[in-house]
Amino acid sequence: MFQPKGLSPVLFESCEALQIGPGCVRRDLPSRPGVRTWVVEMEAGSEWPHVDRHDMYGEDVFVLDGEVIEGDRRFGPGTYLHFEPNSQHQPRTEIGVRLIGFNLLP
Repeated sequence: MFQPKGLSPVLFESCEALQIGPGCVRRDLPSRPGVRTWVVEMEAGSEWPHVDRHDMYGEDVFVLDGEVIEGDRRFGPGTYLHFEPNSQHQPRTEIGVRLIGFNLLP
């Protein structure tokens, strides 16, 4: 059977949990040079503590569990959110959410 080379499996729970704000935790995952890959978990009733601005490259987010609210729109599991360059947003949740996302680094 073929065995993959260069595979580095990571359980995201093993990555350091960075408290971003009340009920908002980010875990940075191993990634490629110039790319930040992360998982964010937000508790029910929490809101990202500041407006997230993406001046140069935008941001890409995939909803794994729960529901994220952006403005007046709700997005559930399986939703892919593509934020263009020069976008801004401030996610919140009523029921809790787990997201995985990607940012290009300058």
